[in-house]
Amino acid sequence: MSRLRHLALIALIAAPALTLAQTAAERRESLSRMIPQHLEFPGALAPENLNAERPEPPFSLTGTWFVDLSEGFGNFRYGPPYPEFIGQAKEDYEEGQRARAEGRGYRDAIGQCYPAGIPMIMTRVWPIAMIQLPTVIFMVSNFNNSFRQIFLDGREYSDPDYVIYTYNGESIGHWEGDTLVADTRYIETYNHFIDSGIPISEEFRMQERIRLLEDGEVLEIEHIMTDPNGWVGEWRNTKSWLRVDYTDINEVECLPDLNDNLPSTQAGQEGLSR
Repeated sequence: MSRLRHLALIALIAAPALTLAQTAAERRESLSRMIPQHLEFPGALAPENLNAERPEPPFSLTGTWFVDLSEGFGNFRYGPPYPEFIGQAKEDYEEGQRARAEGRGYRDAIGQCYPAGIPMIMTRVWPIAMIQLPTVIFMVSNFNNSFRQIFLDGREYSDPDYVIYTYNGESIGHWEGDTLVADTRYIETYNHFIDSGIPISEEFRMQERIRLLEDGEVLEIEHIMTDPNGWVGEWRNTKSWLRVDYTDINEVECLPDLNDNLPSTQAGQEGLSR
């Protein structure tokens, strides 16, 4: 073997060892362009953030919850009563009411596998698992495994010039006595509707005032929604969830070809008429 080939073989064998000789910080730095980061504050699961001194929260939402529809299945909706709709929202609401009266499907975005999004994801007829840590509350719905988080670590909202809008938005919470107040913004508007096809704009905001009642058996959330492009003033609605300790959530995927066979979806209804 020539000396040159011998040296090349040694270098090839030694390369992994040289990489492993780097510290974790050095390897992380080499990947910094690939890792989404906000260097001005630590992540919600960073040990320094989790272990920071904070007042004890008045309650924990950790558990599995199911929306209380004991007064009727239609209670998943956020109205009536409705606010005074204006502009395009008024026209779309009226069209939705006509379609419903005629038994027609209208803006069945969820049935076509678009995310339910805030606020509708909170009232899908599936359990929601919640895990509360000192810095964040994670929520995973059994409806398409929709993921949501409410940050509790005192951070500011993301820079509006760089943030990516999502169907559940960016939620930041703080405590007011025995109430958790969560404010949400940066919510994706494309094929994102409330109730019977009511659209939202990028000015849509939602505040949730969250309490635990009945010795922690009932979760109550007052929703306060505003959208100056869609309605006048505040749209308020209060809903309850029941703690369900003998259930878990599973993996769920939204598959359009399966929805084609569900009579409750627009695609399924069209299939029945063919």
